[in-house]
Amino acid sequence: MALFEKVLIANRGEIALRVLRACRELGIRTVAVHSTADAEAKYVKLADESVCIGPPPSSQSYLNIPAIISAAEVTDAEAIHPGYGFLSENADFAERVEKSGFVFIGPAPETIRLMGDKVSAKEAMKAAGVPCVPGSDGALPEDPREIVRIARAVGYPVIIKAAGGGGGRGMRVVHTEAALINAVNMTRAEAQAAFGNPAVYLEKFLENPRHIEIQVLADQYRNAVWLSERDCSMQRRHQKIIEEAPAPGISRRLIARIGERCAEACRRIGYRGAGTFEFLYENGEFYFIEMNTRVQVEHPVTELVTGIDIVQAQIRIAAGEKLWFRQSDVQIRGHALECRICAEDPYKFTPSPGKITNWHAPGGPGVRVDSHVYTGYTVPPHYDSMIAKLLTYGESREQAIRRMRIALSETMVEGIKTNIPLHQELMLDERFIKGGTSIHYLEQKLAAREEVQHG
Repeated sequence: MALFEKVLIANRGEIALRVLRACRELGIRTVAVHSTADAEAKYVKLADESVCIGPPPSSQSYLNIPAIISAAEVTDAEAIHPGYGFLSENADFAERVEKSGFVFIGPAPETIRLMGDKVSAKEAMKAAGVPCVPGSDGALPEDPREIVRIARAVGYPVIIKAAGGGGGRGMRVVHTEAALINAVNMTRAEAQAAFGNPAVYLEKFLENPRHIEIQVLADQYRNAVWLSERDCSMQRRHQKIIEEAPAPGISRRLIARIGERCAEACRRIGYRGAGTFEFLYENGEFYFIEMNTRVQVEHPVTELVTGIDIVQAQIRIAAGEKLWFRQSDVQIRGHALECRICAEDPYKFTPSPGKITNWHAPGGPGVRVDSHVYTGYTVPPHYDSMIAKLLTYGESREQAIRRMRIALSETMVEGIKTNIPLHQELMLDERFIKGGTSIHYLEQKLAAREEVQHG
């Protein structure tokens, strides 16, 4: 079956370059869309065609649906790859793409809607036998007495979450019954303001969980496989900083059991494309929190341990191909780590946009750098601060960590601040080296440092 002649990449930064490379390898021509701030970007220069879709603010460029659709029309693109972030999980965008006669490289709009609403996602997962965090069945009712009853049944502490939320926003932890109703009302108001949807739900708040996710691929013929798990527990304010595969210290049998349930859930809901099931893991139990219906920032760690190109798989599945391998063909070998290199102060985390006066990427065995920057590139202030993903692969976790230390020491970024010093510190951190830290570990470590400095 013929793949596409031409794909439009509706994104920017390193993921735009990643998708472009996948297309080139498959013999597909590419169209890069860009804001005026990204006119000089590497991927814009490498694409077969480029179209400026608006000024720097995302709302007027990368989130501008009519501009993206018209760019696809004027360039005769056949399909649109949304990358991650921006419009990648916007069901209305996916629908507009398909109604305009293009192929959306991702799941069907109704699947994005189903999984985008945390409440309906949880119901779908329960039906598929995927374990979920104990909590309210659906959105919380209006009656305060009923809310109190639900919270008592779940047990404190609880967390109130916006049904339409994401990215760490619209959440509130409640430790006592006295604080419950006020917290619910505040989260509802925030949810309405941020997401246009006041619905909130309640879950048990896990004290020290790890963040483990399962990567899946599924085609339109209800074939689905899972491709290894990733441990993304090293995070700050719900933003991941380091990811790795496989997850240290969790039995392969337990991972395989949860992975198969995820694949089965994909078959049940008719999922197609790449996706990720996110779980909290505590005391040997997995609890589903959400599904990402797109390629993720950290997809390369799974590519390194499985040898499967996830972005090419997305494109091939969108073109109507059947999955060309079975679950038994997926072999996990070695260990991979990813450090997100961001243009920010390594300890204050304030963004550090500006011109990169000197850029040198590391190399050597088992090193992969996914980055769109170069010497002379100006990091714009309008977007996410990530400028590169530095990955290392080793036969063992220890080797991957040693290679990461060397790679970080070889990485040169001058002219702006980056978080490389923080990554270097974490690669020497005893708890990280041991493996299995909780999602709170980094924040606790940073808080302890603050205390020492200001104590």
